[in-house]
Amino acid sequence: MSKLTKGFIHVYTGNGKGKSTAAIGQAVRSAGCGLKSYMLQFMKDFPYCEINSLKRFEDLITVKQICNDDWVFKKVPAPEEEKLKARSALSEAKEIMLKEEYDLIILDEVIVSIYFNLINIEEVLDFISSKPERTELILTGRYCPEEIIQKADLVTEMKEIKHYYQKGVISRKGIDS
Repeated sequence: MSKLTKGFIHVYTGNGKGKSTAAIGQAVRSAGCGLKSYMLQFMKDFPYCEINSLKRFEDLITVKQICNDDWVFKKVPAPEEEKLKARSALSEAKEIMLKEEYDLIILDEVIVSIYFNLINIEEVLDFISSKPERTELILTGRYCPEEIIQKADLVTEMKEIKHYYQKGVISRKGIDS
């Protein structure tokens, strides 16, 4: 049973840097208070450095990574096998959430997964509607549909004003990945 008395729904969206980082920061903050978090990362099967950091909290923060994003860069539709993985993982995360063993559930990059047709919005809206009263829920990703914004209690838009990627700087280990 969650230690929270009331759980809210957060959305971190926009084209700026920091959506996943904000969600991870919330998981770390929650761990500092003894709260348990479950994070499902869509389109991130790469060993990002933040996942190594979270291993230090493995008794309080559980992370599952599913689906790659190679097809995005190739500008082809999401492969059916990736869609099946995403739907299965979302269903599994829903079951985990309903057991109420975690205080915080994070669906990282779930919103952009809708945009790329990896999963559909109805599945995500159903997930949101199923959230237990005392569970906190964070959804991240660009291109947030209005239907999800309407369900959220807190929406933060990360807006890119300037980014060194525009100067050709690639992702730097420990800073960007």
